[in-house]
Amino acid sequence: MKIKLIKTEKEYNEALQRLETIFDSKPGSSESDELEILGMLIDQYENEHFPIGLPDPIEAIKFRMEQMGYNQNDLANIIGLKSRASEILNRKRKLSLEMIRQLHERLNIPTDVLIQTY
Repeated sequence: MKIKLIKTEKEYNEALQRLETIFDSKPGSSESDELEILGMLIDQYENEHFPIGLPDPIEAIKFRMEQMGYNQNDLANIIGLKSRASEILNRKRKLSLEMIRQLHERLNIPTDVLIQTY
């Protein structure tokens, strides 16, 4: 097992191929240890070279509402009036600091997502 940092795209592709080869290795084997370390190295390379930006705040709210089975009335119960919830979802009103706090607390949406401009 020769493990080293992934520095080039060629090394990245080779690491992906090796990962695929040893993916079904038995737990506790040397290949399973290699699989775990290789996964960490690939993750580090991807985070550095293919970063994923934060989602749009309104889309994050809509997505989380869908996950939780919430509708506009449920959102209104979190941030205030139903008309205010509609304005937020239609991008006609900006989120206030208190709304951001409530959305973070009740929907568990990270505040760094909610404070972005949109």
